[in-house]
Amino acid sequence: MSESPTPRRTAVVTGASSGIGAATARMLAAEGFSVFCAARRADRVEALADEIGGTAVVCDVTSEESVAALAELVGGRLDVLVNNAGGAFGSTPVAQADSDEWRRMYEVNVIGLMQVTRALLPALVASGAGMILNVGSTAGRTAYEGGAGYTAAKHGTQVVTETLRLELWDQPVRVCEIAPGMVKTDEFALVRFEGDREKAEAVYAGVAEPLTAEDVADAITWMVTRPPHVNIDELVIRPRAQAAQHKVHRVFE
Repeated sequence: MSESPTPRRTAVVTGASSGIGAATARMLAAEGFSVFCAARRADRVEALADEIGGTAVVCDVTSEESVAALAELVGGRLDVLVNNAGGAFGSTPVAQADSDEWRRMYEVNVIGLMQVTRALLPALVASGAGMILNVGSTAGRTAYEGGAGYTAAKHGTQVVTETLRLELWDQPVRVCEIAPGMVKTDEFALVRFEGDREKAEAVYAGVAEPLTAEDVADAITWMVTRPPHVNIDELVIRPRAQAAQHKVHRVFE
């Protein structure tokens, strides 16, 4: 009697419509994963899923109903969850902070992460060797002027990750975080500054080689593919030009 084929490994990547999420979905698919590409923009995730042979899921991580639909589609078994959906909105000092921007950042970076994790945890446990990988930020470790709303939210991402690792210590699920520094993607800074391209480009001005989405996705893929007994608690990744959050080597002609 022939043995049953080993089931193909599955992964969910949230925020997969662009940037780090899209790059991660591509790399995990190249490693043999069947990837659920989850994001709000249907056209983007459908095109990505077609490209990599994955499954497109229109999902807003801040909506419990939307997340429940994602969990139903995934089913009873999941190997990897990459909680990548997040974002920064605005850069005003606390004295001029916009309450709605702060709420949006907390909703997507913390509440959304929690809701997706809660919904998919049974499937991750059922796999026998699941992994939760949360995409944090160096902003979750260091404060900087104009960034209080985002740094507070990403500190939340970090603390949720640490707490999950403690709570799941006796379960077959690894809990990891990657904390990127300066990453130049098509949309992150542009969204933060509400489409103001001049402000968005100023973030990277004079930096010869900021990280790319592919750099971060490559590191995520390495973390995900370690043996099941190996847990990379946290991996901080920066471009060489960024010695610290506030200290960046810039060269202007």
